[in-house]
Amino acid sequence: MQAIVTYLVDTIGSLGYIGIFLLMFLESSFFPFPSEVVMIPAGYLAFQGDMNIFLVLIFGIFGSLAGAWFNYFLAYKFGRGFLLKIINQEKVTKLEEFFNKHGDISTFTGRLIPGIRQYISFPAGLAKMNYKKFTIYTILGAGIWVVILTMLGYFVGQNQELIHKYLKEITIVTIIFVGILIIWYITNRKIK
Repeated sequence: MQAIVTYLVDTIGSLGYIGIFLLMFLESSFFPFPSEVVMIPAGYLAFQGDMNIFLVLIFGIFGSLAGAWFNYFLAYKFGRGFLLKIINQEKVTKLEEFFNKHGDISTFTGRLIPGIRQYISFPAGLAKMNYKKFTIYTILGAGIWVVILTMLGYFVGQNQELIHKYLKEITIVTIIFVGILIIWYITNRKIK
């Protein structure tokens, strides 16, 4: 495990900020690439003084946004038939149900839920969601996730056991937070 961590830190260090952007672009599109292996080492490099923490966050967030826009435009331009060629029917149906149930805010909350995070832009594109809302909700959701992972790397460093422990707890807290946000959002909509 230590060798893998060292390799990832070295790779992120050599690719720099553009590498963070490109890898987070991949993570946010439908390519299976975990954000943990990008942002945690980047946070550690910021702790060491090899990278600027603010630039790490900016490039991570905007890489996520670019990947989300990529998915959005694929769905917007080519439709459901195209999505079924790259994702299975069951997953597309679940994503559409999630989006239809929670509305536009699901592009924010979905960015915080593992397994949904990479694909939530597809139903937004199919629904032709408003560009501004999509961008704002995506930046907010991706921003929270990028900050969490970067701070884990910054404060915990190369201790993988602590990272795995905290990542699980943070994911649970994040899901609870998302649940509270959804309830608040639905309540406000009903009141209005």
